[in-house]
Amino acid sequence: MLFKNGYFFQAGIGILANAFLLIFHIFTIHQVHRPRPIDIVTCHLASVHIVMLLTALLILSEDMFKLLNFPNELICKLLFYVNRVTRNLSISNTCLLSITQVITISPRSFCLSRFKQKLTHYIAIAFFCFWSLNLSSNSHMIIYTVAHPNRTNLLNVIKYCSLSTMNSIIMALFLSLSLFQNIFFVGIMLLSSMYMVIFLCSHHKKSEYLHSMRISPRISPAQRATCTVLVLVSFFVIMYCVDLIISSFSAVLQKYDPIVLDIQRLMGNIYAVVSPLVLISSDKRIIGILQKLMEMIIVLSS
Repeated sequence: MLFKNGYFFQAGIGILANAFLLIFHIFTIHQVHRPRPIDIVTCHLASVHIVMLLTALLILSEDMFKLLNFPNELICKLLFYVNRVTRNLSISNTCLLSITQVITISPRSFCLSRFKQKLTHYIAIAFFCFWSLNLSSNSHMIIYTVAHPNRTNLLNVIKYCSLSTMNSIIMALFLSLSLFQNIFFVGIMLLSSMYMVIFLCSHHKKSEYLHSMRISPRISPAQRATCTVLVLVSFFVIMYCVDLIISSFSAVLQKYDPIVLDIQRLMGNIYAVVSPLVLISSDKRIIGILQKLMEMIIVLSS
C-alpha cells in the first residue's frame, strides 16, 4: 500500500507537470511563426509521458476492473501495449532531443549542420519512424498479455492482468531486439552528450578569456538549453541502466516479485516525472510567466 500510494503521488505530479509543459509549448508553437525544433520535440515528449503515466495509473487501478465485474482481456492488452510503446517512445524522443540540440548548436563546419534549414521536416519524419518502429516492435504485448489470473502458467503482473510465459527462443529474440534498439538510442545519446560537453567546455574557455579582458560574459540561450538537455540525457541514462538491471533480473528468473515490481514501477517513471520539472525550471519564458502569476496572486490576496 505504501508503494502504491507513492506511485500514485509520483504519477500525479508527473501528469500535472507534463500537462503544463505541453500546454505552454502548444501555445508557443501556435503563436510563433517558426517554432524552435526543440520546442516541437519537447511538446511530443511531454505528450508521450502523459499517456505513459496515465496508462500506468490505469493498470494499477483495480477499481476499474471491479466496475466491469470481470477481467477484461481487451483492456489489459490495450493498457500494457500502449504503456510499453510510450516507454520506448520516451527513449527515442529523448535521443531525438539530444540530436536536435547538437544540430542547433553545431557550427557550419560540422557535418550535421546541413540539417539545420529543414530540421523541422526531419523531426516530423523521425516521429513517424519512431511510432512505426515502436508500434511494430511491441506488438507481442498484444499476444502475450492475458486476463486469466487463475491459470498457473502465467507471470502475474497485477491482480487482473498477466503475461503468458513465452518460449525461451521467442523470449530471447524479443529481449535481444528490444535491447539492441535501446542500446542504439542510448549510444547516440552518449555520443551527442560528448559533443555537448565539448561545446560547453569551449564556451567556458571563451568566457574565461572575456573575463580576463574585463568583459562580463553572459550565458547564452544555446548554452542554457544545452546544459538542460545534457542533464536530461545523463539522468535518463542512469535511470535506464537501473531499470534494465531490474527488468533483466525478473525476465531471467521468469518471476515477478511484488516488491521488485513495485520498485521497478517507481524507478521506471522517475524520468517522466523529473524531465518536465527540469525543462520548466530551466526555461526563462516559463519562469517569467510563473513569476507574473505569483505577483497577480499576491496582489489579489492582499
